[in-house]
Amino acid sequence: MRAYTPKDDVQAKAYYTDRYYVAPQVPKQEVETDEVFAADLAALKEKFEVKEAFIQMKQMIVYINANDIYGVLEFLRDELTYTQLSEMSAIDWLAKDNTFEIFYQMLSMEKRKRIRIKFFINNGDAVDSVESLFRCADWSEREMFDMFGIEANNHPFMKRILMPYDWQGYPLLKTYPLEGDEFAAWYEVDKIYGKEARDVIGPEIRDTARVDRYDSERFARLGFEVPKGTKITGDEKPNKQDYQEEGGVFLVKKFTKESSKIIDDPQR
Repeated sequence: MRAYTPKDDVQAKAYYTDRYYVAPQVPKQEVETDEVFAADLAALKEKFEVKEAFIQMKQMIVYINANDIYGVLEFLRDELTYTQLSEMSAIDWLAKDNTFEIFYQMLSMEKRKRIRIKFFINNGDAVDSVESLFRCADWSEREMFDMFGIEANNHPFMKRILMPYDWQGYPLLKTYPLEGDEFAAWYEVDKIYGKEARDVIGPEIRDTARVDRYDSERFARLGFEVPKGTKITGDEKPNKQDYQEEGGVFLVKKFTKESSKIIDDPQR
């Protein structure tokens, strides 16, 4: 069994260092350079406060107040023909200023235009649910809660959607370790066998980037397969590989490794 390193309080540790690459900003254009977006923005400003607006990658980005989100999306849908909410989620800026950036991606099939509505909330604040405007927001808001811990007020079923209901922590926060924390390491062991089995089974190995060719308990050794639990010496003979069941498949020529060809030319 691999040596285990406890992961207590890993989510509370500082994580924002120079090793995180910060991508350069995509160039911004003035909204006035697009007649359709300019008209939409003018109509929006008559009803709501717009903090900032610009065009990036042929779509308009609009920053608003967080408490205006329901009214803004309703106005976009009913008055400006942006009838589809194609995506919504959050961006973790907790290390920078303890905030989340929430965004809603709107699409108008009639205008063939996209608008992205954004606003910031403080850590611990909730957003207003837009599920009654767009049914697709039901699962998106649950996923945002599940992954970031951001609740949506007035949502009909504000529960986790990907992780188990009793999961601890929020996996898309930048403080959440890729290998999981102490709770994640023992979750299935405790749930299925009980904590008394920890010493017998050991913690879950969640590091998907690590492959140990000598670990016959967890990984297939393609071409050098051995029975489970066999001691690995390193001098095992390779096994002949076949790619179909014994005898082949009816009307299909049996495919073997010897008859296969590796194509080096990607344009072929």
